[in-house]
Amino acid sequence: MAYQQGYQQYGAPPPQQVPDQNFLWSVFQKVDKDRSGQISVDELQQALSNGTWTPFNPETVRLMIGMFDRQHNGTIDFQEFGALWKYITDWQSTFRSYDKDNSGFIDKVELMTALSSFGYRFSDYFYNILVRKFDRRGQGNIAFDDFIQCCVVIQTLTQSFQQYDNNRDGRITINYEQFLSMVFSIKS
Repeated sequence: MAYQQGYQQYGAPPPQQVPDQNFLWSVFQKVDKDRSGQISVDELQQALSNGTWTPFNPETVRLMIGMFDRQHNGTIDFQEFGALWKYITDWQSTFRSYDKDNSGFIDKVELMTALSSFGYRFSDYFYNILVRKFDRRGQGNIAFDDFIQCCVVIQTLTQSFQQYDNNRDGRITINYEQFLSMVFSIKS
């Protein structure tokens, strides 16, 4: 079975303390370059650092904005930013705890350890696929922002899969149209 049955928070990082609201407001104002009271994908991407001196993966930024954007307008307000800030810092803590060699990247073995601790059981072959998919630099390891994206995509796909896995045995039988419906219905 690829996932544990009773575990509901697939890939969710452990919770951290909520930062001071005054501190968050000052950060929000610095990120909100156009002073609209909303942070766009571009503004957030410019503000985020993945620890490699390269821009945060735009797909990861879009994915995170989509997760916290309650008005569905492609931006986040201060309250949504606070939730996103906590989410990112939780992931940062999780990333650091699995980056055993402190390289600033997650290699295949570290990814296996992380995902196994989240309740996933994948083959060595599948871990190779994950590393190839989420390693934008082609170095055999995954940066912080891509690690977030990898975990969120796996979580989202797992939730879609579970809708059809009535026996919770890690196997489903669906036809081609059901498969396509499942894939295209995924909110990302």
